[in-house]
Amino acid sequence: MIAPIFVPDYHWISDTIRDLAAGERRRIMDFAIYGFSAALLATALATADADLSGIAWLAGAFSLAVLAVLVTIIAARDKYGGGDTGGVVIHTELVYGLGAFFLATALCMARGMGAHHRRAMRALLALGAVTAPAFFLMPTSMDGLSVRLLGLVAIGIVCTLRAAVIARGRRALRAAG
Repeated sequence: MIAPIFVPDYHWISDTIRDLAAGERRRIMDFAIYGFSAALLATALATADADLSGIAWLAGAFSLAVLAVLVTIIAARDKYGGGDTGGVVIHTELVYGLGAFFLATALCMARGMGAHHRRAMRALLALGAVTAPAFFLMPTSMDGLSVRLLGLVAIGIVCTLRAAVIARGRRALRAAG
């Protein structure tokens, strides 16, 4: 939300986040993207410890860890296509990976949430359902808006999981004494 203030002629609807991350002020976006990567990794560790439904839950925690790696690579790579030279451009493939792994995370973890956190389960299913349409069905003239929607979905998934893990921990503390 801060980076567009520093980038001249930036348009929130049509320009993507990579337009912010590739410019002169890219360090602002890099800092934000690395911070989100750290949040994904912390959530992966917290959810792996919670282990609410066996293999599906652990697959979701693994998906979160993979997402942390993908986000880190996207931030570190600085190769987005559109005329970039001097290296392999894999940005599109990484972004498709983000979509696949966010969907996998939501679906795998929703099952485990069902028995313990019904609202969190419904939230994860709803967020997972938004992933593909927001990215693949929006026109390219609205790339910036679709990327922001996906960003909100990603943040929603992380916040939902965080809230459920914190609630579980609080219940365990109350039960212990």
